[in-house]
Parts: sequence; C-alpha cells; structure tokens
Amino acid sequence: MHILFIADPLEQFKIYKDTTFSMMREAQRRGHKLSACVPQDLTWQRGHPVIAKVREITLTGEAAWFREEAVIERPLQAFDVVLMRKDPPFDAEYIYATHLLEQAEREGARVINKPRSLRDHPEKLAIMEFAEYTTPTLVTRDAAAVRAFHAEHQDIILKPLDGMGGMGIFRVRADGLNLGSIVETLNKNGAQTIMVQRFVPEITQGDKRILVIGGQAVPYSLARIPQGSEVRGNLAAGGKGVAQPLTEQDRRIAEAIGPVLNERGLLLIGLDVIGNSLTEINVTSPTCFQEITDQTGFDVPAMFIDALEAELR
Repeated sequence: MHILFIADPLEQFKIYKDTTFSMMREAQRRGHKLSACVPQDLTWQRGHPVIAKVREITLTGEAAWFREEAVIERPLQAFDVVLMRKDPPFDAEYIYATHLLEQAEREGARVINKPRSLRDHPEKLAIMEFAEYTTPTLVTRDAAAVRAFHAEHQDIILKPLDGMGGMGIFRVRADGLNLGSIVETLNKNGAQTIMVQRFVPEITQGDKRILVIGGQAVPYSLARIPQGSEVRGNLAAGGKGVAQPLTEQDRRIAEAIGPVLNERGLLLIGLDVIGNSLTEINVTSPTCFQEITDQTGFDVPAMFIDALEAELR
C-alpha cells in the first residue's frame, strides 16, 4: 500500500528515537510505499479534491536516512491511507488541518487517526470522560477556584491545555509560594482555561506512557522518570525512559479506554499514568515506540503496522 505521513519536516526527525520514523521503517520493510508532507502542504479548491504536495521517499539505512525520489501533488484519496502524525501544539492551525483531512475523508481518503476524533479528544481534556481513573482535577479560568483547589489539596500541578513535552507545568506545594503569579501567567488573567491536578507523589517512579494500538495495550509502558530536582518526567524535559511491564491498574485503565476510543477511529493512543492515576490521553502523535522496543524486544512498530493493515482490509 501507499502511505502518506503528515508530520513535522523530515529534516527535524531524531531517527534514533522518532516513532514516525519507526513506523516508516517497518512499513518499508513490508514493501509499502512511503510519502510525506507537512500540514502546510494541504490545499483544497472548489471543484477539486484535497491535495498535498508530497515527497515520495525511500529510507536508506544510512546517516542521510531518506532519499527523496520525487515531489508531486497528489489528491489524498489517491493514497491507501493517510497517517496524521503532526506533533502538537493543538492550535488553530492543527484544527484547520483536521477540517481539510475530514473533507478528504468525504472524498474517499482513509485518514488515521480520524480527524473528527482528533478534534473531539484534546489531550488534556479527554480525561474528563474517564474521570474515575484520574487524580482530582480542575479545569477552569477562575483564579479563585484554583486557590480553593489548592487549599483543599495543598500540593498541586498546574498546566496549560495546549502544552506538550512538559512545557508550562508548575508545581505549587502547601506554602502556596507564587501561586497567584503562576495562575496569572497560565490563564492570562482569566483569558485562558488551565488544568490543575492534585500532585501524585508516585511521579518519582515515572510518568508512564501506555500505548494502545487497535484497542489493545502494548504489554510494556515507558516510565519517564524525573531527574534531579525536576518534577516533570517528560523525555523532552530530561526525564529518563525505563520500559516496564504493565501493572494490573495500567491494564485496567487501558482496557476501559482503548476499545472505546478505537471505535471512534483512534487507532493509536498514548495514556499517561502516574501511580494509579490517568493524567492525559495522547491522540495526536503518541511516541515511545523505539524506546520500548529497544529495551524489551517487543516490536511495537510491527504491532502498529499489523493493526494498520488489518484496519484497511
């Protein structure tokens, strides 16, 4: 089959850890054809299908990791499948891209993850549907509500709704030091909604990424363990990734959420779990394929391409 990857620019890939690259490598190993573009390459004009200026590529296995065979404009409906793998931020441009992809679906394109479901499941807010698995959480613009939440729980985490990689995350302990300033910074004096969660002390054991593919959990998570005085476990924030078998609670969470979201067209999701608490549901471009595969021998890219092939039969 011919796969179009909509992602960040290929030149920015860190192929030693990039999940999209690992998907491409496994797909090419099975004989599938690869193309790539960025969201800016999508275009629609009345009377015509959604098209993209795409780079047809071959992976080389060398330091210059891909060879560009051609650059061509093609309608998205001409590909067997379009994989939307653009990293956040989940901003207005990302949403516009999902609308273009949804139009391509109406024209016959097969898009994974499903564009409407990407819009309907913003990564911080998607946990609201599964609140029984979360730590106490508040979503608000109201500074007074944040202060009341802090008074109740004493040790809290505050985060923007559009962040990624641990950006903009703050911890405020019982002394409330700088709480007012942090809230003003994050909520832009009441103009933006933020998320506040009770601090989960098990973060010292890692912020676990649980991958769910086709509704089935990968049997290992990647625990992203904060280093030094850092409160964030995100790999982008310097966390150390350690693969480990799923716990009973990890499986319970994955089995409750994975099939539900798979039915909505989310073939691949990443659940973030600290201790026994769900903190986020990642749907845009979940990562950690290579880290789990390298440390455990379980072939996550193969599981994903198996699921993708089954989805298209």
